[in-house]
Amino acid sequence: MGSLSREVSVAARAASLGAEAVREAGLHGEVGVRDKALPGDYVTEVDLAAEQAIVTFLEAEGGGVGVHGEERGGVDIADAWVVDPLDGTTNFAHGFWAVGVSVALVREGRPVAGAVCAPFLGEMWVAGRGEGTWAMHDGQEPVAVAVSDRDPARAVVGTGFPFRRKELLDRYLRAFEGALTAFEDLRRPGAAALDLAWVAAGVFDGFFELALAPWDVAAGGLLIEEAGGVVTDWAGGDGWLGGDILAGNREVHAALRTLTG
Repeated sequence: MGSLSREVSVAARAASLGAEAVREAGLHGEVGVRDKALPGDYVTEVDLAAEQAIVTFLEAEGGGVGVHGEERGGVDIADAWVVDPLDGTTNFAHGFWAVGVSVALVREGRPVAGAVCAPFLGEMWVAGRGEGTWAMHDGQEPVAVAVSDRDPARAVVGTGFPFRRKELLDRYLRAFEGALTAFEDLRRPGAAALDLAWVAAGVFDGFFELALAPWDVAAGGLLIEEAGGVVTDWAGGDGWLGGDILAGNREVHAALRTLTG
């Protein structure tokens, strides 16, 4: 990983191992879906296998830091490797390959290293606190990336629907309606870790969603911050690791704050 820190290299390798498990299963049609606790919330055998591959690696190479995975739980996320082994499980189960693997190191409640991998797109994005954000395609050398400089009127903004939390729909729909007016267009691929990585790389110009989990946003939020963007919760504070997240370049983020304030 060149001059990037060991922690970033560990995050990247862990995400790569999870991505290998996801890719192999997907290409061979091995899904095995079952319901979790909430309607529309699924887990597959692939989630479990990818998480086990990541956890095994981090337990050996993660510097003695505990792991918190989406499926297995674990230590307090405030000081842990935080893992989403398959973000976009519904997409995966339907053969829609917009899925991601996310690994972040969180110290004192703040992500300091992270990687997001897109198993079927050959893409990975990594960041370390104070080290910038870097993209790799099909294992090529890392290339520095930055958020876009597009203004809100020309912006394409990612989002996600709070379909598991119907009580949040009124709040969300008010922001959604405003976003349709304020921005050029919206996108909803269904994998927040990828959406955030695309904001960091300047593909999307912003992102907003409610009620995500720390493993959905930890790595992606760091990618955006290190790429020169702004990440906050919906109140404009620093509690975005809790899952209510606004992100984008400075102008787009400011516009999102107006919509959600």
